[in-house]
Amino acid sequence: MKIVTAEEMREIDRKTIASGIPSIELMENAGRAVARVIKSCYAPLKGKRVSIFCGKGNNGGDGLVVARLLAKEKANPIGSPRQRRGIRPLRGRITSNGARVKVFLLTKKEELKKDPKTNLKRVLKESASLADPPMRWIEIIEIDTSRKLERLKQEIKKSDLIVDAILGTGIKGAPKGIEAKIIKFINTLKKPIVSVDIPSGVEGSTGRVPGEAIRADLTITFGLPKIGLVVYPGAEYVGKLEVARIGFPKKFLEDERIKVNLIAKEEISAYFLPRRPDTHKGTYGHLLVIAGSVGMTGAATLTSQAASLCFGALRSGVGLVTLGIPESLNEIMEIKLTEGMTLPLPETKKKTLSLKAEKEIIEFSKKADALALGPGLSTDKETQQLVRNLIKKISLSMVIDADALNALVGHLSLLHSRIPHSAFRIITPHPGEMARLISKTVKEVQENRIKIAGDFAKRYKVIVVLKGARTVISDPGGNTYINPTGNPGMASAGVGDVLTGMIGSFLAQRKEPLEAAKTGVYLHGLAGDLAAQEKGEESLVASDVLEKLPQAFKSLRKE
Repeated sequence: MKIVTAEEMREIDRKTIASGIPSIELMENAGRAVARVIKSCYAPLKGKRVSIFCGKGNNGGDGLVVARLLAKEKANPIGSPRQRRGIRPLRGRITSNGARVKVFLLTKKEELKKDPKTNLKRVLKESASLADPPMRWIEIIEIDTSRKLERLKQEIKKSDLIVDAILGTGIKGAPKGIEAKIIKFINTLKKPIVSVDIPSGVEGSTGRVPGEAIRADLTITFGLPKIGLVVYPGAEYVGKLEVARIGFPKKFLEDERIKVNLIAKEEISAYFLPRRPDTHKGTYGHLLVIAGSVGMTGAATLTSQAASLCFGALRSGVGLVTLGIPESLNEIMEIKLTEGMTLPLPETKKKTLSLKAEKEIIEFSKKADALALGPGLSTDKETQQLVRNLIKKISLSMVIDADALNALVGHLSLLHSRIPHSAFRIITPHPGEMARLISKTVKEVQENRIKIAGDFAKRYKVIVVLKGARTVISDPGGNTYINPTGNPGMASAGVGDVLTGMIGSFLAQRKEPLEAAKTGVYLHGLAGDLAAQEKGEESLVASDVLEKLPQAFKSLRKE
């Protein structure tokens, strides 16, 4: 599914209107979609107090449509049974089985324009027809000053449900004045909150939250998810996200010029076909892993285990895994690794890989289908030079992580010098590693994850997997993919090494590099989510993720 900036969504809106669908119809459809989801999630609404906060823009106009539709749910005629059956013309007023709605308008009525103004008139007309003396089912209350807010706080506290239609996706910067005060107050109420299109205060194009922002329980957005809804910190304010179709033509929603995408389970599932019965271990590739040093054997072990676990439910992923390790650590690694093979290599006095290992590694790589390089190698100068030589000279596609990334600091031109050029490089930095690679701060990286990953991928012709909450994957063609799986419990030592092995395994199985990256990241996060469900986030460790990989694969097969 495509994900859009606020600007891209406005362009879709403009083209839709130009194609012949009136803006007032889109607003009606948006409000109808929100009302439908609210009725589904919070039924029964009859008699419940719903407070809808509407700004002066189109987001507020959507909220006015919601008000009208929630109030008139299952309207019944008043009169005799014969009248109710429609035998005689209806007379009298209409009573409502819907909610008791109060619209708090954050501006004066006369300041509304265009579609919001039209929908205010409709609400006022509907309110008159739905009035059942002495009870009013829709009230419009202006709340455009701090004094009015103070006077109305006790009334607002009686709400059973809050609908946020204050600010839309185009906001930039922190809310100010009465908007900021109302948002802050709403968040203190401990009432269910539904946001229309985006929680007010979250920037739609970036996910930045520069000031007060609604913390919604449910957000209903229109057409396509906005970037700010799926990346952090904005994603933290969204609650459950629903994407509603409101009449945008499919060709506009699938425009190839929209470059950011959300990875879907169905997409990953489609990459996996049943294995043919006449295959053997050679069919599924050979992954060479270069990892480990004294004190870092855990990282190497996890990387190799991840590779062997990475396809299928019973530790049967890549056909063969060989771990290249400093020779003095070979004995212990042979004990630890029961499914993989080891390749003891020359080492330095510090028991890290030596430059003397280069020739042997390059020769052995001719037997392999892909290379995973980096976890636990150390920052020893000689080992770092070895890593740079391997990146330049090995003709396999490879995934580069951890200490191999550190070796690239100041030497990024090596990513251009690979031979042959068809040998793809996938780098998997966490924010700190990416910051070192491009000489920026971690804060700068985290505030611009999509742009930084995309710019690096295009400049150096690599696939970037920028790890973290909502891992970002970018390719040299300018396409970016955001991963929805994973949880905070995965911020644990060794979990990233598991991902390196998984992506390496998919490369060895001859998947396309972008497909390998997306599949590895999605399944890695899914396994982490399954582990967290069982063991909780606080105690999650890398081996828990490994343990849940078979279940993650099984869930894809069900799809």
